[in-house]
Amino acid sequence: MQKLAPLALSAALFLPAIAGAQDTPSAGSNAMKDRPAVTFNEVERGVYFGVYGGPSWITNPPADSGPRPFSSGQMAQVELGVDLGERLSLGVFFMGSANRAGTEYVGYSQGAASGDFTMLVPGAVARARLVGFADSQEVKRTWIYARVGVGYAMFSPKKLLPDSDILVFAGPGVEYYTRLRHFSVGLEVVGNYLASKGAFGFAVAPNIRYAF
Repeated sequence: MQKLAPLALSAALFLPAIAGAQDTPSAGSNAMKDRPAVTFNEVERGVYFGVYGGPSWITNPPADSGPRPFSSGQMAQVELGVDLGERLSLGVFFMGSANRAGTEYVGYSQGAASGDFTMLVPGAVARARLVGFADSQEVKRTWIYARVGVGYAMFSPKKLLPDSDILVFAGPGVEYYTRLRHFSVGLEVVGNYLASKGAFGFAVAPNIRYAF
């Protein structure tokens, strides 16, 4: 027993040291690292979906005879596109509008039909952001932009306006990127022109966009 006592004492002294050496990682081993923090873009850009809607007017509705009265109405538009960097967006759209014209308006019907009409327009659009304004965090959330588009306009009723036309529109707008990152809201005023019929119009269009 007396011979075993020094061995037991030595074991008591050296076992904690050996255990500590096993717990300490060597210089060549991979130490645990903190998970890198996830960062988000303050403004999301990429593929987007937009919705527009508001009042519209045609100053001289298309007609080959009879009066061409000032016509008010409503328009709605959906748009799918992609942001090409910070300043340029390209997309396709589908627009519908309904205009009041009154019984004196006969369009191209030679008196066989009269009254209100609707318009459906698929087409393509481009948006150029011209001037950006930064907020207190130096993030450009507010932009002044110009938007131009062209589409194929189809009318109803056909008896009133039998032929399709090319619609061209352009105008300025203001857009604000919200702190929800994916969403932006805007307001634009656009001028419209039906190329072959020589009809002018304009619209005021609040809008909202979601970028994926």
